[in-house]
Amino acid sequence: MDIVVIVEGKNDRARLRRLLSAEVEVFCTYGTPGTRQLEKLRKEVGDRHVYLFTDNDASGRRIRGMLRDLFPDAEHIYTRKGYPGVENTPDEYLIAQLEKAGLEEYILYPPGQPVSFS
Repeated sequence: MDIVVIVEGKNDRARLRRLLSAEVEVFCTYGTPGTRQLEKLRKEVGDRHVYLFTDNDASGRRIRGMLRDLFPDAEHIYTRKGYPGVENTPDEYLIAQLEKAGLEEYILYPPGQPVSFS
């Protein structure tokens, strides 16, 4: 399966890059995207399967809504409300959410991290 993950910022992307194999491209909206940025994302993504992973705050929910309209078939991955964004979510929780989304084959498990396949 050819997939992409869309996140809000470059720090979110850097965080996920450490946990996902290179075959998974991670795109950024760089904050709230405008019409030009949304069109650029649509072109870059093409017909690949999309996973949306935005922060669980007002801005993240707004961006998720915009992306949901652009990619109606996208899968949604969520971080817990108590964590200040994807970039500050513990690896263990990110991995659990990626597994929950069915992305086990793309996860780069840190050394000593048990593979849970929850």
